[in-house]
Amino acid sequence: MSKENEAIKVDKELDLSNAGRGVWLVKVPKYMANKWEKAPGNIEVGKLKISKQVGQKAQVSLTLSDAVINIDPTDEIPRDHRLDVSVVTKQTLGVFSHSVPTVVSTNREDVIAEPEKLFMEGRIVQKLECRPYADNCYMKMKLESIRKASQPARQVKSLEKIVHNFKPVSDHKHNIEDKERKKAEGKKSRDDKNAVLDMLFNAFEKHQYYNIKDLVKITRQPISYLKEILKEVCDYNMKNPHKNMWELKKEYRHYKDDDKKEEGNDVSESDSD
Repeated sequence: MSKENEAIKVDKELDLSNAGRGVWLVKVPKYMANKWEKAPGNIEVGKLKISKQVGQKAQVSLTLSDAVINIDPTDEIPRDHRLDVSVVTKQTLGVFSHSVPTVVSTNREDVIAEPEKLFMEGRIVQKLECRPYADNCYMKMKLESIRKASQPARQVKSLEKIVHNFKPVSDHKHNIEDKERKKAEGKKSRDDKNAVLDMLFNAFEKHQYYNIKDLVKITRQPISYLKEILKEVCDYNMKNPHKNMWELKKEYRHYKDDDKKEEGNDVSESDSD
């Protein structure tokens, strides 16, 4: 393998200066995450309040800022939330980050001034789940979300004038192809019984065994009519190796192998005489 095709592996250093720092992992509702994504990066999105009383667990609450609430006034969301805290004991989870390498362009080529760096920001010590209070604002938001979810994706609308984008076609492509196929095959009608027998005998001269589908294609007869004729001149095999296949009855068979056997028997008899 040439050196040009070899994958270049670069060892990167991991900065562990903040490995001992405790980090909270917070799960927030989707509506809150959507608001934060729309918010610019230079505003305050909320305030976290931690209160603790003697003999009780610490109570953590989150209040969204006015700047976040007013991003889309029509989409009203709850302002106050509580955070349920659970301690991480049986897992080792960490938070990592990386810096984008700095590239400096020169007259001849691009030079990487500062390579990519990896950092460990801390170890997750607590998981918090952000939950809204069941106030009027939350109930109104849930009612609106249920109403939107119940609306059908497609609705019937009355058109006042012709819209060419939705103009119906006289027939669809798959219907036209199906009609042409049926027309090419022709409508299956009952032929004369003797004509069908001639087609069957000609077919069995080529092969000893046939399934019903192949015989329908060969004779182009309705399957019920064809089975009536087959029962008169053919046997239906129920056992392997030719299970579910038709063959001529013994009185109608006439194969080359049988002729050779008969000739061989005649010769042996003449020899014995």
